[in-house]
Amino acid sequence: MKRIFIALLTGAIAASCNFGQEKQSVKIDTPKELKKEKKKVPDVADQDFKDGMTGKIFHNYLQIKMALANKDTKKASATAKSMAASFEGERKELKSLAEKLSNTSELEEQREIFAEFTEKTGSMFEDVLAGGTIYKKYCPMAFDGKGAYWFSDVERDVNPYFGDKMPDCGKVEKKITKK
Repeated sequence: MKRIFIALLTGAIAASCNFGQEKQSVKIDTPKELKKEKKKVPDVADQDFKDGMTGKIFHNYLQIKMALANKDTKKASATAKSMAASFEGERKELKSLAEKLSNTSELEEQREIFAEFTEKTGSMFEDVLAGGTIYKKYCPMAFDGKGAYWFSDVERDVNPYFGDKMPDCGKVEKKITKK
């Protein structure tokens, strides 16, 4: 009787220890599976450049673009100052424009300098892009109908020349992709 009681008690304890527990499994992804997963990620900020300087400048450029779209002149100035410090000797004209943008706090003047910077820097971004996509966009209404370009890391973007007045004004003029 004592043995039966001990056997039943041991069985009950053993059964209660496994009650409600589910089997655990571990999935190990191979590099091939990881590449498949990476392709499912949206095309956001996936640009790679052949040199670090251009990558930093493009990052600063995007920050300035957003600051101008949000009418944040202080952020545009501070980021332009950081950008100017990134330039090496061979890009004196671009460095000068970045310094000029950093030294003004007037929104429309910053936007004009940004448009000029975009004109002069376009080939640099295109030539040094190693991977990813950049969109060259155009707003025909900027600067009293003269129009202006800007670069973006995403296809749908806010217009840096009109901000919240006309955030969707502009179209993709060129899609630059390198793999």
